[in-house]
Amino acid sequence: MPPASTGALTTVSAAAAPSPSGQLEPGRPGYRRMSFALFSAGMATFALLYSTQALLPAISSGLGATAGQASWTVSAATGGLAVFVLPLSALSERLGRRTMMTASLSVAVAIGLLVPFVPDVGSLIVLRAVQGAALAGLPASAMAFLAEEVRPKALVAAIGLFVAGNSIGGMSGRILAGWVAQAAGWRTALGAIGVLSVLCAVVFRLLLPRARNFTAVPLDPRALGRTVATHLGDPLLRRLYAIGALFMTVFGAVYTVIGYRLVGAPFSLPQGLVGSVFLVYLVGTVSSATAGRLVGRLGRRGALYLAVSTTAAGLLLSLADTIAAVLLGLVLITAGFFAGHAVASSSVSHTAKTGRAQASALYQSAYYLGSSAGGALGAAAFHAEGWAGTVALGLLAVGGVLAITLYGSHSARTAPPGVR
Repeated sequence: MPPASTGALTTVSAAAAPSPSGQLEPGRPGYRRMSFALFSAGMATFALLYSTQALLPAISSGLGATAGQASWTVSAATGGLAVFVLPLSALSERLGRRTMMTASLSVAVAIGLLVPFVPDVGSLIVLRAVQGAALAGLPASAMAFLAEEVRPKALVAAIGLFVAGNSIGGMSGRILAGWVAQAAGWRTALGAIGVLSVLCAVVFRLLLPRARNFTAVPLDPRALGRTVATHLGDPLLRRLYAIGALFMTVFGAVYTVIGYRLVGAPFSLPQGLVGSVFLVYLVGTVSSATAGRLVGRLGRRGALYLAVSTTAAGLLLSLADTIAAVLLGLVLITAGFFAGHAVASSSVSHTAKTGRAQASALYQSAYYLGSSAGGALGAAAFHAEGWAGTVALGLLAVGGVLAITLYGSHSARTAPPGVR
């Protein structure tokens, strides 16, 4: 497929151009292998990126750190990813999506094997920031790879499966870490996550098919700047970026703080059971994988309204001081978040007419900045007002998603044909 006119772009949207030959779809050879490969990559990404999250109380105790300091072991990783995702996605235009994803995952896994040996919380935060930066080459490149290699009608479902891998990785990494930490300490738990990620990286590299619809182009900083400016000038893309950031603010705040709440009164759960709470990620696996059907029935904005309502209901329910209510609240928060994220991220790939890798990279940057902000602000709110403070922060972010979606609905009704 020829490069786009900017000189830095390789793809156009499904709405603007015919499908390239050889694109994959369910039932065609290679689709299952590709799906499982990217599922494994997504699994390793979230397992590594949030490897310390379920262990924050143990890390606080082991390294003599406050909750706010320990929370930066999560926020530094997501912040590093947010900063480097755009430049590394641009580099993928030259090197190829497959090469970039392989390099990013390999470096991140290597760092994951070093993390258990850090001497203090400051060193842990620095190493986690580098790990997050290394992972930055994977998410946007994966989205662009799918957009290029999968038929448009199957794109939402394919991206939903990649996001489902995120949820499985986040769940399995936290559960594994919780039980290993209870038995052998948090350092051994981080080592176990590193080994799990090595296995995922091997599966990814063995199964991912070669790209058929990618054409390398020279790096052009000016063209990249024009592409970024074009995306940021698109009202719909700006709204999707803000939605991703706000949803992730909720998710980052809740899951950074939940361990501290559950190990304290009135629950006083052991570390293993706190890690097992992340079994609710299975709900995210289902909600993200079915996002395509949800959009088909309700439309993009209808699906977002449902995701907002579900997340808000979960936040309110989690205020109750019973473990059943808290767990059900987490189920609703997780289902709403993953559905909203899958809808917003796939909408970015569909909306961008050129520079799909950069469009996805900007979404990922906003998304992970939201995670960093959610982790840091959620810990601060918990320190100041307890769990109610964290819930208030989450409701504020959910209200932002609702306002943006309402505005988008109004704009769609009032805009002339062909104008968003």
